[in-house]
Amino acid sequence: MREFKRTDRVADQLQKELAVLIQREVKDPRLGMVTVSGVEVSRDLGYADVHVTLLGEDTPERIKENLKVLRQAAGFLRGQIARRIKLRHVPELRFHYDESVVRGQRLSSLIDEAVASDKVRQGDAPGDDASGSDVGDDQGGRD
Repeated sequence: MREFKRTDRVADQLQKELAVLIQREVKDPRLGMVTVSGVEVSRDLGYADVHVTLLGEDTPERIKENLKVLRQAAGFLRGQIARRIKLRHVPELRFHYDESVVRGQRLSSLIDEAVASDKVRQGDAPGDDASGSDVGDDQGGRD
């Protein structure tokens, strides 16, 4: 049994190449700070779903505009990839916005808020005395 499938290796290589190409070769001023968070390649290598995230502004309008720019540059990017990677057929690139980073940040902030509110609640609870540990030290008989 093979450790990695060919589609996984191609997807990893596409992710690396696209990250560099988008950063250095796409000269559209409308394009913001785009990062390639993942690539999924179909089994027949016909399509590659490229998941991207935006750093900074991630309003729905900016997301839509950046995806439009990337879709317009897809042919150029595909040609550049064909020169860099030895494949018989370079997959068609389909760009999608990856919301997992934003969702993860939101969940993390919700968890932090819940932990903070629990600490406040526990601090107000009866019997939770901060000086309770000092009492045990005094009974040890050491000076």
